[in-house]
Amino acid sequence: MLFLRIILIPLLPVYKLVIWLRNYLFDRYIFKAENVDARVISVGNITVGGSGKTPAVIYLTELLKSKGFKPGVLSRGYRRKSSGYKLVSDGSSINCSVRNCGDEIIITALECKVPSAVCEKRVEGAKKLLRDSSVNTIVLDDAFQHRWIHRDLDVVVFDQRFLMKAGGIDQNLLPLGLMRETFKSLKRADLIIINRKFSEELPLPLRLREYFDNKKIFTAYYRTAGMFDVKDHQYYDINEFRGQKSLLVSGIARPYSFINVLKQNNIDTENQMIFTDHKDYTHKEVELIRKKFYSTNSHSVITTEKDAVKLREFKNELDDIDIYYLKIQMEIDNQEGFSSYIMDKLKLVSIK
Repeated sequence: MLFLRIILIPLLPVYKLVIWLRNYLFDRYIFKAENVDARVISVGNITVGGSGKTPAVIYLTELLKSKGFKPGVLSRGYRRKSSGYKLVSDGSSINCSVRNCGDEIIITALECKVPSAVCEKRVEGAKKLLRDSSVNTIVLDDAFQHRWIHRDLDVVVFDQRFLMKAGGIDQNLLPLGLMRETFKSLKRADLIIINRKFSEELPLPLRLREYFDNKKIFTAYYRTAGMFDVKDHQYYDINEFRGQKSLLVSGIARPYSFINVLKQNNIDTENQMIFTDHKDYTHKEVELIRKKFYSTNSHSVITTEKDAVKLREFKNELDDIDIYYLKIQMEIDNQEGFSSYIMDKLKLVSIK
């Protein structure tokens, strides 16, 4: 992968120019964001994958529900096998397959039970979601770079481990690094969540602090909510898996935290099958999982929630294998301060 990044270095100036020009046109109102008849909160990042956007979207959506808002979630549906607007859920049932709408929006719809949709064009998607439901607040999943729709609050999520790599190769723009935009783009953000996941809070590296000055910053962490059977959603305490030899299956951007929390709970993580982010599982991969499971004499297969929504489609092929997913939930360290900040911001927003 590093070799490929180095080969693509000549494209770096081109990408940088395109990003700069696009933001310049928006900043000078040559390109204009369009308003919709709802409060709009964007949750995004400036890096590629693994920061915790989906857990942040779920946390924020649940917060809005608890405060009396009627939220809906809109995503582009990354790597889905369809295009255009799709109503994923009306708030009570799922109306779209994982393949046609994407794994992240399915997880959000199942967890939050709010109207949810996907659409590449967020303005179009927001208008149709408002038409198809009674929501009055829209949470945009992964929309920091999608500036065509006006938002009342811009939230940016960072993986703390990424920030600790100050000066490393990953903190370069694509394709050399993992950044969609430079740290300077944080001037557009209203609120920053630094996701420490299962680690202790660490101070920002000195060379990055200027970009975070005068920004409202909250730290977040993950807590384990237990193990759940992929096929029937039955809950199991994670302690029941201590000492067991399991086969780990992961298709997420940065599986470090997933693997590490299992190690912390004394679960054998020696046997692993690590796929690319947003892996689109087929019968081929399922057969490979079966072979690996039996060849390693594993007691069970343990995967992530994102992978579970896709592997569930192969429950017949996996009917003789115990397969579970680790459920994690994001928590904000200063929950009261976070809630107050969000509510104060939204009180200033008037909608038609």
